[in-house]
Amino acid sequence: MINRVIVFVLDSFGVGEAPDANLYGDQGSNTLVNIYNSTNLKIDNMKKMGLYNIDGISIPEKESNVIGSFGKAQEKSKGKNSPVGHWEISGYIKEEPFTTYPNGFPEEIIEEFKKEANLQGILCNKKGSGTDFLKEYGEEHLKTGYPIIYTSADSVFQIAAHTSIIPVERLYEICKIARKILNNPKYNVGTVIARPFIGDNKDNFTRTYERKDFEFENFGRTMLDELKENNKDVIAIGKITDLFSMRGITKGIHTEGNKDGINKTIECIKNNSNGLIFTNLVDFDMLYGHRNNVDGYAKALEEFDSYIPEIIRNMKDDDMLIITADHGCDPTTPSTDHSREYIPILVYGKQVKDNNNIGIRDTFSDISATILDIFGLKPLQYGKSFKNNILK
Repeated sequence: MINRVIVFVLDSFGVGEAPDANLYGDQGSNTLVNIYNSTNLKIDNMKKMGLYNIDGISIPEKESNVIGSFGKAQEKSKGKNSPVGHWEISGYIKEEPFTTYPNGFPEEIIEEFKKEANLQGILCNKKGSGTDFLKEYGEEHLKTGYPIIYTSADSVFQIAAHTSIIPVERLYEICKIARKILNNPKYNVGTVIARPFIGDNKDNFTRTYERKDFEFENFGRTMLDELKENNKDVIAIGKITDLFSMRGITKGIHTEGNKDGINKTIECIKNNSNGLIFTNLVDFDMLYGHRNNVDGYAKALEEFDSYIPEIIRNMKDDDMLIITADHGCDPTTPSTDHSREYIPILVYGKQVKDNNNIGIRDTFSDISATILDIFGLKPLQYGKSFKNNILK
């Protein structure tokens, strides 16, 4: 009997272009394989868990004695960002896409935002890289006090501000104002993101870990709701708390980077709980995927991989570990945006079968269907359980 499931989401760790990648301009994207081919990547522990044995992974280093079960899943939701990816992992598929704004936000949104937030002006209002916009507009922001507004290929309204100009709590406040405006169905924006930064000039502006996401809250029922309502612990670590707006969560834990998130997850594993530990490791995406930092991404994978023995050593006999992702963000392509890719599914535990290929799953929601099935809870609308495929 499984008493607890530990899920690590390696944010953006895709394992190959999805069948519909052409609809998103992501042909050729393969976050794992392209990093492997571009670096001296050495992730022996995930290799032992079957990462390179997943169907379609063109890496020659196959593992002959896999510890656990392995496979991959295709995304059914419309989009390729963290909210829809995590929601689908958790059992809700968003069938209608959020609206994107490739030419910036219309004047009516900006004017309403300025009025409601009591702002004299804003800067930028373009689609592009946030780090580039800090260099372009950061010094003007210091002079004017106007926040930097921008978007990306995803449906996001991002607000960057220096912590000495707009304190973090004030930034969160104006993000909540923007969120309320953008809840209007005609705007249909997925996420408002607070992007605090520090530094003296364009050469040393740096984002802080006080980033906060304000998600569209009208998403459907997830496994988190089911688990909490059935008296299970739902411990959310890292960005999970924002992605689900604390809904269905019994305890939220803030993190400052991958290493902090891993260590806090290990501490939670050591403690007694009954249900789900759900961790997002955002640095893969935020620091390396979006910045096309191939070597940095590889080193971050190696760092996570080095913790796997400690994670396993602290797991109890009735624990189950799942390592997965929410989308891709291939740092080897010209694009700095997310990529439409399969996600890996690596499953380990004393009660999990070894050398077991669960194949290609039709939806990320098979993960939540499996977790609910393990706990004897009713299935949600989406997903098919692979519990009987993986348990001894």
